[in-house]
Amino acid sequence: MSLKFDLIKVDGNARRGRVHTAHGDFETPAFMAVGTAATVKALTMDMVRATGTQVILGNTYHLMMRPGGDLVEKMGGLHKFGGWTGPILTDSGGFQVMSLSNLVKMREEGVEFTSHIDGGIKHFLRPEDSVNIQHQLDSNITMVLDECLHLPTTRERAEKNVDMVARWAKRSKDAFVNRAGYGIFGIVQGADYPDLREKSAKQLTEIGFDGYAIGGLAVGEPQETMFRMIATTTPHLPTDKPRYLMGVGTPLDILGAVERGVDMFDCVMPTRAGRTAQAFTRGGTMNMKNARFRTDMAPLDDKCGCPACKLSRAYIHHLVKCNEILGAMLLTQHNLWFYQDLMRDIREHIENGTFAQFKNEFIKTYKGEN
Repeated sequence: MSLKFDLIKVDGNARRGRVHTAHGDFETPAFMAVGTAATVKALTMDMVRATGTQVILGNTYHLMMRPGGDLVEKMGGLHKFGGWTGPILTDSGGFQVMSLSNLVKMREEGVEFTSHIDGGIKHFLRPEDSVNIQHQLDSNITMVLDECLHLPTTRERAEKNVDMVARWAKRSKDAFVNRAGYGIFGIVQGADYPDLREKSAKQLTEIGFDGYAIGGLAVGEPQETMFRMIATTTPHLPTDKPRYLMGVGTPLDILGAVERGVDMFDCVMPTRAGRTAQAFTRGGTMNMKNARFRTDMAPLDDKCGCPACKLSRAYIHHLVKCNEILGAMLLTQHNLWFYQDLMRDIREHIENGTFAQFKNEFIKTYKGEN
């Protein structure tokens, strides 16, 4: 396997690193902008780059459905097709097993999806198929096909899931084409059962991957449960491989996960919030539909350097109230900019050995307790 990871500094359990790929490096802890269908919604790739984003995420299931792996491959892969020249990670379709559960039939061989687009055509996805499609997409980081469970779930169901995930992980790795600057990650499952999380982590490390994801969290469980499962899992993962918490999350979730040894994150939250008039700031979130911003001349966040923060809250409010597309674009870019500023600050404070102090001060300001 040829994806390289440098662990540069450790501060408590927080880790500062760098991942090397065929399409460039990215610094960790990293937040990956979600580009499900080869686009980060409401932004051009130049706008995404301007936020400081270094790596983006695509989705195998959605790109399989439209426009199809064959077409993307003919177009030169996702980098050329979508215009993103940096590293790309692709989710395997495992999350859709949960999110589209009413359209899914599970078998040992793989998963059958009834199309969410037309409700008719059926698509069968085996672990090997998912890996092959990700190869067509030219993804730098391939994810194994797994099954993401709803929480809560029974122990019996979670036990069966963990064993099947291990079998699918082995099949996924066997199908992966090893080449310089590309890698494949295993995904730890186990619901909210600590011993099953440990079992899953050990099964995957025995198979051996370029990195390890923690899946099946941020699916409605309390934050304390999520943090407990992370703390249960990370001690059983190799220290010389990157660790990825899938689908997380809020700024406070990210800080707590970094504190427990996580290196990589993705979430639709900043972009979805931007399209629904929500702004992330160092003082918490703001609903820009609120009438109190109608005459507010302050920027969204006076410590942010994004284009939206060169304008007034009043103007952003005006755009939102008029349903102008520019409002969604500016807020989406601002939110990604905010997340990337947070990740840069996290990396800097880990390097300086001051992460715990930074985390506590950030949380107080974010919650309005200062």
